[in-house]
Amino acid sequence: MTATLNVIFGPCGAGKTTYAHTFARREKAVAFILDDWMARLFGPDMPEPLQYDWMVERVGRCEGQICAAAAGVLAAGTSVILDIGLMRKADRTRVREIAEATGLELVFHFVDAPQEVRRARVEGRNVVRGENFAIEVSPDMFDFIEGVYEPPEPGELAGTVISVSD
Repeated sequence: MTATLNVIFGPCGAGKTTYAHTFARREKAVAFILDDWMARLFGPDMPEPLQYDWMVERVGRCEGQICAAAAGVLAAGTSVILDIGLMRKADRTRVREIAEATGLELVFHFVDAPQEVRRARVEGRNVVRGENFAIEVSPDMFDFIEGVYEPPEPGELAGTVISVSD
């Protein structure tokens, strides 16, 4: 059996991390969740209010470490699940190009929900701070992420596993 690179993407609050954990347990794969890494490595040092340049630089560092660790897991024959954002089409294209260049089997998973559902989930997650809580997402941060997110075009969804909740 060939190890597969599973990449999850979708907007903030869609349920990507819940999907990643469930999928990892079911498929006996290793999940790499960017928000978990960011919270553990940089959470205590996070400036208030959050500064975009500060965040982007640290996200880049985490992604680099996640990709290096994921490559080792894949090389050992175990499938990987990446929940690393991929909010923009260019980010998803970059991952697709890397997978093609290295001969990795790649499956994208698109997770989505209506905006009002996602906003309510994030607000609830901020209060409950349960299993999938990593960092607090303020209403302003949610709105900012909404502005950065680029929904997939129909052609981008070809061959993609799609999960939509309400």
